[in-house]
Amino acid sequence: MSLLMKKKVKEKINEVPIQITWKEIKRQKVLLFWSFIIVIYGVIFYYLPLTGWVMAFQNYKPKDGIFHSQFIGFAKFEQLFHDATFLRVIRNTLGMGVINLVVSFITAIVFAILLNELRNKNGKKLVQTISYLPHFLSWIIVTGILHEALSGSGIVNELLVKFNFIDAPINFFAHPKFFWPIVAFANIWKETGWNAIIYLAAITAIDPCLYEAAAIDGAGRWARIKYVTLPGIKPTIIILLLMNVGNVLNAGFEIQYLLGNGLVQSVSQTIDIYVLKWGISQGDYAIGTAAGIFKSLVSIILIVIANMIAKHNDEERLF
Repeated sequence: MSLLMKKKVKEKINEVPIQITWKEIKRQKVLLFWSFIIVIYGVIFYYLPLTGWVMAFQNYKPKDGIFHSQFIGFAKFEQLFHDATFLRVIRNTLGMGVINLVVSFITAIVFAILLNELRNKNGKKLVQTISYLPHFLSWIIVTGILHEALSGSGIVNELLVKFNFIDAPINFFAHPKFFWPIVAFANIWKETGWNAIIYLAAITAIDPCLYEAAAIDGAGRWARIKYVTLPGIKPTIIILLLMNVGNVLNAGFEIQYLLGNGLVQSVSQTIDIYVLKWGISQGDYAIGTAAGIFKSLVSIILIVIANMIAKHNDEERLF
């Protein structure tokens, strides 16, 4: 569908007046009731706790509470951005977040397309089941497997030595240069199968007649993927990309915390670990809250910018 046709369809949809009548409300009363419950749940557990953000602007003392602690304005934010450790933490979080976004996003799309191309139904179901299973494993188990596989006597070192790629076993967790690739690999292995589900669902919604028409025109498998499958799931790809852009600073906590050690601390600490260390362990709740606000603010800005870019290019968008 051309851009002009898309605009005309959207204009027609916008021209239709939205009428809300008591009859319609009564007809949808069950849905409205449960929607109201969900809204109340969100207000209680997502919005009311935001009052704790006040701590970022106070010299917060637990004994005084947020109502009696001294207000100090943006002093805690200034302290954050004059802290070399926090600046390094931002670099680590952003670096791992971008790597995870790009690699995980691409691998999920590629895996879904390849899985869709399997002709053997039983084989397809088997591969799907195997790929989904790691998602349900705890990060404790995943990091335990990584430690065993990458240890000095692990299978990875044994294979590398056996095939003469290295002369002696490598301690992968002692070298900072290996940490980000290990984190990226762990995320891919654990989440690719699960992330591919929504793309598989989008692919099944594509009209089979389009594939038949492409085959009649002489299109091979690659051509059908390029001109039918990818355009068919493009709206889904864009929406998920917009949502994931806001999670760039959510690079993770568990895997970095569990795999990190003193030797790789310079590349392993994320904002979440910083908040834990200074906001809870050291008792400086104000500095931890300020770091959390910074993370949330950046995520909101990234989503808005990405959404504006999508809107400018007349693509699917969140709002």
